[in-house]
Amino acid sequence: MAFEKTWRWFGSDDAVKLSDLKQMGIEGVVTALHHIPNGEIWPVEEIMKVKTAIENYGMRWSVVESLPVSEGIKTKSPDSERLLCNYKESLRNLGKCGIDTVVYNFMPVLDWVRTDLHFKLPSGGEVMYFDFPTFVAFDAFILGRPGAENDYPPEIVTKARKKYRAMTREEADTLSRNIIVVSQGFIDGVVDDTAADYKKVFLEHIENYRDIDRNKLRMHLAGFLNAVVPVAEKHGINLCIHPDDPPFPVLGLPRIASTGADIEWIINQHGSLSNGIAFCTGSLSVMNNDHLEDIIRSAGHRIHFLHLRNNILLADGCFYESGHIHGDVNMYRVMKLLLEEQQSRIREGRRDTRMPLRADHGVKMLYDFNYGSNPGYPLIGRMRGMAELSGLEMGIEHSMSGENH
Repeated sequence: MAFEKTWRWFGSDDAVKLSDLKQMGIEGVVTALHHIPNGEIWPVEEIMKVKTAIENYGMRWSVVESLPVSEGIKTKSPDSERLLCNYKESLRNLGKCGIDTVVYNFMPVLDWVRTDLHFKLPSGGEVMYFDFPTFVAFDAFILGRPGAENDYPPEIVTKARKKYRAMTREEADTLSRNIIVVSQGFIDGVVDDTAADYKKVFLEHIENYRDIDRNKLRMHLAGFLNAVVPVAEKHGINLCIHPDDPPFPVLGLPRIASTGADIEWIINQHGSLSNGIAFCTGSLSVMNNDHLEDIIRSAGHRIHFLHLRNNILLADGCFYESGHIHGDVNMYRVMKLLLEEQQSRIREGRRDTRMPLRADHGVKMLYDFNYGSNPGYPLIGRMRGMAELSGLEMGIEHSMSGENH
């Protein structure tokens, strides 16, 4: 039994259409109600519109990515109880519509960070790149967050200052806009193009975490899980937290879903299988690509969604995305362990044996340069990634079954 082949689709405005996905052999669609403001209830009728559109092409709405956790829940603002009630009602409505897998994250302010959205590979393709000193230059010298220089290693700050001094005003503005607006807008980020002074609004969101350290954010996550996991379990939904990206503190904000120890702590907060993880090799490999296999062995029974991609890891915490099967992640060993987990579920008679997989991000290549795709989500590059992962999967399955042909 192979993993369910899925694809992240950003709705009717996506340059990639549902009819394209059908031609590509995609089985399950990964999407969200992007038109519903964060914190508001997802109505049944709106869920069914998207679900019906997908099913009309013979596919299923496999995964919600994401049902956003509002900043007010993460900070436990005075409005947090209303937001939490709305979140639970959205889960109930998704369950009524037969949606059984929901992704969320607990990253403060920024969902993910890259400093270059158009990093050129020797092949001519483009990927996304995270340069740590450049990010620190943004935080300390462009954004001007108070105390930022004290939050990073001195040698990185020195390199950041040098990079900042070499930037033109236009380059600094582009960097800021990419980090705060461009990379966040299509995934329901906290700041969008409507903000007149987006840097000021961004700093205000960061300030909301002034008195929230790692332990306090953990407690807020534990409270969230205790409230929503029983609802998810009752309605047949597997919740899965997406790891931090990148998996280390930025902007002086705490990170609580970055390591194998973090994942163990999270799944221990509630014993239900509905309290699970999205296994993202791209995010989890940045600090230590060797621990991916350990995470599968210890927490594999709680993995509800697979994000597979690869990185090339560089000095100073820098990395760039390198497609899917080539890079510092040993994708063969990772996939073999995941397939063994799937076989274990089948033997146990579990209902969640599909283990939906999507080729996460991709190399922008060929006709991708003519598409208006979101950063990291090219058509051809992701289709190539899915083909590579499917071929690797088939080879491993044959070897596991003892076939010689």
